[in-house]
Amino acid sequence: MKLVGRQTEKAIMAKLLTDDESNFLAVYGRRRIGKTYLIREFYQKHIVFEASGLHEKDKTQQLENFWLSLNEFKKTKREKPQTWLMAFQYLKEYILSIKGKQKKVIFLDEIAWFETQKSGFLAALDKFWNQFCSKRNDIILVICGSAASWIINKIINNKGGLHNRLTCQIQLLPFDIKETKEYLQSKKIQLVDVDIIKLYMMVGGIPYYLRYFEKGQSVDQFIESVFFSKQASLKNEFDNLYASLFKNSHNHIKIVKALSLKNKGLTRNEILASTKLASGGGFSLVIQELILCGFVKEITPIGHKKDDILYRLVDEFTLFYYKFLEPTRNKKNWVQFATTQTFKIWQGFSFENFVFKHIALVKKELGINGIVTNESSWFYKGNHLQKGAQIDLIIDRSDNCMNLLEVKFYDTEFTITKDYYETIKNKKAVFVKQTKTKKNVFCTMVSVNGVAENNYYLSVITNQINMASLI
Repeated sequence: MKLVGRQTEKAIMAKLLTDDESNFLAVYGRRRIGKTYLIREFYQKHIVFEASGLHEKDKTQQLENFWLSLNEFKKTKREKPQTWLMAFQYLKEYILSIKGKQKKVIFLDEIAWFETQKSGFLAALDKFWNQFCSKRNDIILVICGSAASWIINKIINNKGGLHNRLTCQIQLLPFDIKETKEYLQSKKIQLVDVDIIKLYMMVGGIPYYLRYFEKGQSVDQFIESVFFSKQASLKNEFDNLYASLFKNSHNHIKIVKALSLKNKGLTRNEILASTKLASGGGFSLVIQELILCGFVKEITPIGHKKDDILYRLVDEFTLFYYKFLEPTRNKKNWVQFATTQTFKIWQGFSFENFVFKHIALVKKELGINGIVTNESSWFYKGNHLQKGAQIDLIIDRSDNCMNLLEVKFYDTEFTITKDYYETIKNKKAVFVKQTKTKKNVFCTMVSVNGVAENNYYLSVITNQINMASLI
């Protein structure tokens, strides 16, 4: 199968092949995202050594594994190394034996598993890069692994010998909706665009999950087969997901569970109150790791203070898990749940999340992709003099304009009624009054099947965006 999407990442990796210096690249991201596949496929003609750490094995076993991997590339009569310094010395000698000036990619996968307690792995890696690789111009040292927090804390934010040694890093995120469609088409799967969006809202653009989608299946049949059937391939995925990514993942799980209950997000203080976690550096680190791995996003509501920053859970699978998979763990039939009003309401909230993550498509359709913008939400609690109001998503533009987005997921073309017209009109009026903005304010409808342009629409809506038509 061809390497789908990842245009930005491939451009970065291609540049390293033409650079006149050696490079140290870290690739990190959530589990099942396709990190290893991307590196192997793109650099397949350039990889001169590859080794992968072993899960929960001791130093002796890790060293033996490294030595056996080296022997697959070049047979050696040297005895198994007893230290990581010696292991990297063997690797250095092997690299020196390779003729030619072409780029040589050294790929260390599942790197966190190499570092066992007091093993000396990081110090040896530091020496290998600083005293050998960096002095050459033909090395690309690539590291990645499922334990994203380890790479973030031990490599990217390292305060020791590896501090500022990385020359490049890639945060690999899920496929966007266009890449998801391209991936499904590469598997000869033809779904209408609305169903691709529905699929995305439940499992996101995770290549490993999408690989289980079979030709001829409906979206509901897919969900049934991978989560509910007796041989469900992803039945235990949630239990493994956070444990593989984060050390002491129980705190990460507490936070995402609390966030799953509030569609618009929670402030730091609200998270602390809900989870009973202690405030401090440990809490901040957990939040930062969730953000860096793409599970949580920071949103600063317009006109609010720093303490009002919202942390919003944006990982589709986690949201879907807490709403439907955890409560129905022992239930057998997903198709019945898919027709309930609860699921239809959830789709509305999930579609807001989808639009939020694909704001670049919205901006392009509005013709403002070249304009500097800030995306946020807004809410006003209201008082006895004025009703409260909440706006799903705001695009605050540098060209003296704002788009107030009304996001609606509807199975058919959406029609604005008189009551909804009054709601939108009130939202805009309250927003302008309370924010005291002097910018031009436009109301924009974002839907999945279009919005009927009746008199109410023409009176209050400036323009509309049909997300299904953009993919």
